[in-house]
Amino acid sequence: MKQPEPPEPPDPRHPSKSAIRSPNSQISSFAFAFAGLFYVFRTQRNFRIHIAIALVMAFVGLLLGLSLTEWAMFGVMVTVVLAAEMTNTMVEALVDLVSPGYHPLAKVSKDVAAGVVLLTAIGAVVVGLLIFGPKLLAALRLV
Repeated sequence: MKQPEPPEPPDPRHPSKSAIRSPNSQISSFAFAFAGLFYVFRTQRNFRIHIAIALVMAFVGLLLGLSLTEWAMFGVMVTVVLAAEMTNTMVEALVDLVSPGYHPLAKVSKDVAAGVVLLTAIGAVVVGLLIFGPKLLAALRLV
């Protein structure tokens, strides 16, 4: 009779329920989250472009003296756009995993995920114009 194979070691990305409460698993969770952030930053050109634009606009915001509320709106919009970009990357990777060949529904998933990024970026531009527009116009009139 053939001996059963030993069980596979537990996957560290899916700890047991008893391990979930340990400090090491919390640290691991943060490590995995930062690994995801670094992966997107390293591999996704559009993510880096969004960050560059956000940094430039943050500098402009410092020069224009944004209010606390304006900074909050700016920060929320930057976060939403970056989160949409990360979600797009996640959807693309998952679709490529489960459907390596062409499939019309895979195309729909990828197109909709890209559309989410476009929609949030357009929203960020509109909010940016509302925040920065009047201040830039006032600054240009002073020059």
